[in-house]
Amino acid sequence: MSIDPREKVVLFIDGANLYATSKAIGIDIDYRRLLSEFQSKAYLLRAYYYTALVEDQEYSSIRPLIDWLDYNGFTVVTKSVKEFTDSAGRRKVKGSMDIELTVDALELSAHYDHFVLFSGDGDFTALVAALQRRGKRVTVASTLTTPTPMISDDLRRQADFFLEVAELAKTVGRAPAVDRGAGAADKVD
Repeated sequence: MSIDPREKVVLFIDGANLYATSKAIGIDIDYRRLLSEFQSKAYLLRAYYYTALVEDQEYSSIRPLIDWLDYNGFTVVTKSVKEFTDSAGRRKVKGSMDIELTVDALELSAHYDHFVLFSGDGDFTALVAALQRRGKRVTVASTLTTPTPMISDDLRRQADFFLEVAELAKTVGRAPAVDRGAGAADKVD
């Protein structure tokens, strides 16, 4: 990992994307160890976790994770998914957190040196470029180890550093528990 110990670091986690990445490589993320890993490398200013929730469900499988993160050092940002019917009459849900993540990253940028984005979504390429123009170093964490890479080529090229989640999993991963569905409501766009 290319983080200077003198840097103030922020973690921005696209919950749906990291969930899909971890499932694709066959691991679960131990979020307590993830915080410890970055705290041991530099000054960890904040860790944000973004996810969409289906609010009208009696039980949301991601709620226990959200509650745990909220009590254990993460700033959790959520919003309700929107349901709609497409032109073919199929029920769809949408709950992208890209705008919220981008606005928060730009608003906080005066206070950190190094931005670590856990997402492979190419929509974040413009955000990465904007942060670099502000003098920030940017690491993007995703994976290339799956048959179809989970990271956009444009995003990977724009980032200063690429962090392979499969490598990071050696210190912050664990064998998957029985699928709790954590993140099942996440990937909705």
